Amino acid sequence: MSSTNLPFAGADLTLHGVHLSGHCHKVELLLHLLGLAYRFVDAPAAVRASAEFRALNPLGQIPVLQDGALVQSDSNAILVYLAARYAPDAGWLGADPVEMAAIQRWLSLAANEIKHGAAAARVICLWNGPGDLAQAQALAQRTLAFVEQHLRGRDFLAAARATVADLACYSYLAHAPEGGVALEPYPAVRAWLRRIEALPGFVPMPRSAPPAAP
Repeated sequence: MSSTNLPFAGADLTLHGVHLSGHCHKVELLLHLLGLAYRFVDAPAAVRASAEFRALNPLGQIPVLQDGALVQSDSNAILVYLAARYAPDAGWLGADPVEMAAIQRWLSLAANEIKHGAAAARVICLWNGPGDLAQAQALAQRTLAFVEQHLRGRDFLAAARATVADLACYSYLAHAPEGGVALEPYPAVRAWLRRIEALPGFVPMPRSAPPAAP
């Protein structure tokens, strides 16, 4: 997958991941919003266990971004790198210390409450992943209620425009129903999701249906 619009000559970007991962999707989303061409390399579990992949990321986790000789792992860290490297004046990382601090707060929420809530419930429902489904769904609902309250009267999470905070939180919240968590009670969240989806260059993450009951 690549874009025909490459504003930075010499960019040599490769993203290792899987398309059904929200952690990978948030990186793909920023790559597309920035108009950066890149190569996507599938990295399912068997690949992530290989010595070749562990040389890129010893933790065996996706996504991993290669930009020439640079290797960067962790989805939120990759978002920060891409925004700072390829769009430093576009405001993706905040225009002042207050916005920067707000963005960091939402990156932390994405890595904690969203990961252990909406993302975990989705993994349990779709792929019988480990964990307590009821506990993950309850955390997802508490997180959505928090985001709902925050977004009342706001268009985006950390600033008057989209930032990496919105991208970090979007993918798993948009796909919360795949983990059995309904979005209908959260109209401000649903409106925010639509605003992200209206950004020029937006690409969706593939949707999955929970497996049929035996």
